[in-house]
Amino acid sequence: QVQLVESGGGLVQPGGSLRLSCAASGSIFTIYTMGWYRQAPGKERELVADITPGGSPKYDDSAKGRFTISIDNAKNTVLLQMNSLKPEDTAVYYCNADARAYNRAYPIRMYWGQGTQVTVSS
Repeated sequence: QVQLVESGGGLVQPGGSLRLSCAASGSIFTIYTMGWYRQAPGKERELVADITPGGSPKYDDSAKGRFTISIDNAKNTVLLQMNSLKPEDTAVYYCNADARAYNRAYPIRMYWGQGTQVTVSS
């Protein structure tokens, strides 16, 4: 199957920056999109940003102008640069990939990382 490993979360003051990284590995046949979701306590998981291998990004309104998503196709890695962080950005951030494992006969599935905590607080 496909495994996603995230890194880069932590504690930052309001107005600060963090960069999240997620590497996909395993029996990858095709990756269709990679992205980041987040889930705050008591709230549903929501899309922050995603991107296709061709480099077309999509952002939630809350992330536009502050976050930048990028993809390194050679390394199957997606990065999320987060600037001007706010307390309301505090959440567990999950890497996501829509991918097909092994070969064309396998279905496209949604894969998840284990999550990384981002806390924005003074």
